Amino acid sequence: TNGRYTCTLHSPIHSNMRMNVVDINSTDEWKAQMTAAGAKPVLVDFYADWCGPCKMIAPKFAELATANAGTMVFLKVNVDVCEEIAASIANITAMPTFQVWQNGSLIETLVGASLDKLNAMVLKHASS
Repeated sequence: TNGRYTCTLHSPIHSNMRMNVVDINSTDEWKAQMTAAGAKPVLVDFYADWCGPCKMIAPKFAELATANAGTMVFLKVNVDVCEEIAASIANITAMPTFQVWQNGSLIETLVGASLDKLNAMVLKHASS
């Protein structure tokens, strides 16, 4: 914990695994990605560099992004870099938090590093 967020259960990922994941570094990038996605579901991984569970599940998030690249958009948001997005837009209180957004609206949230629940979330929305 860093005083503001709680870490609930990101080894660096090799660049070839990250090509289907967009790192968001500003509110403008967030807005642009949400607009570009159109009606496609957007799965966002809210993480922190100091969060152990975030590091553990990051490679699986990258694998899901590669496997579902045509059906969903995959974004990563570092809560310490993008505090406005984490606090004001997404209301993040713990990491990792995974959210599905569609047409600019939040439709589902998963808090914690549960691979089974993350897989289910992707299956549910990749087919919608």
